[in-house]
Amino acid sequence: MYFDSLSDFFNMGGHALYVWSAFAISLLLMLLNIILPWWNFKATRLQLQRQLRREAKQQANSSITEQQGEQV
Repeated sequence: MYFDSLSDFFNMGGHALYVWSAFAISLLLMLLNIILPWWNFKATRLQLQRQLRREAKQQANSSITEQQGEQV
């Protein structure tokens, strides 16, 4: 499609509302396809780190309890 001016390009032959809204929605969806998995990855990584810390504390506490039980 050939446009005589930049204004004609942005007007899109009278269909600017439809063209630019479709463009904006498409851009938004593409950005969400990048951002949402990244957020989920960060949340999952934090959750796993918390779980590993919790398990390490439980293991340390159980070994201390076992050592105290052997001393008594």
